[in-house]
Amino acid sequence: MAEPSFDAPVPGMAMTHELGARPWQNPPLYTTVEEALDYYIPRMASDEFSTQLLDIMETGIPLTTLANTVQMAGVMDGKHSADVGILILPVLIEMMRFLGDSADIDYVTGLDEDTTKLRSSMITKAVSRLRKEDMEKKGAPEVQPEPMQEELPLEEPQTGLMARRV
Repeated sequence: MAEPSFDAPVPGMAMTHELGARPWQNPPLYTTVEEALDYYIPRMASDEFSTQLLDIMETGIPLTTLANTVQMAGVMDGKHSADVGILILPVLIEMMRFLGDSADIDYVTGLDEDTTKLRSSMITKAVSRLRKEDMEKKGAPEVQPEPMQEELPLEEPQTGLMARRV
């Protein structure tokens, strides 16, 4: 019987890299909030970034999600640490709000508790716009949809051990 060989590679070894081979495993390039903001603000003010950002903002993606994506990419690139990224989030969101307000774009901040209400109103507005365009193409008169009324189920008397007494 042959002796077992313990010189074989560890399972999954080909899927790993040496320590320090990734940008986030090295010391960050910017160590303070001020340095990180000095990196981000000019880039966000550039024409290329702002036009892409405004296009994304028009789709209704919350600014909190966009800012978190931007700062996480900075962490992954080794620009700053994760804690500096968390600290610069409010400033990134405010910069995005400034760009959106300057371009007169409706955007979702993601800070409100009722963002689903805003999203549903945006969906309703888009559907009505598409219906209107479709009706104009067909030349048919515009018909307003009637609001649906919920039918309430008739209450049946409760019976059983846990039923309420009236």
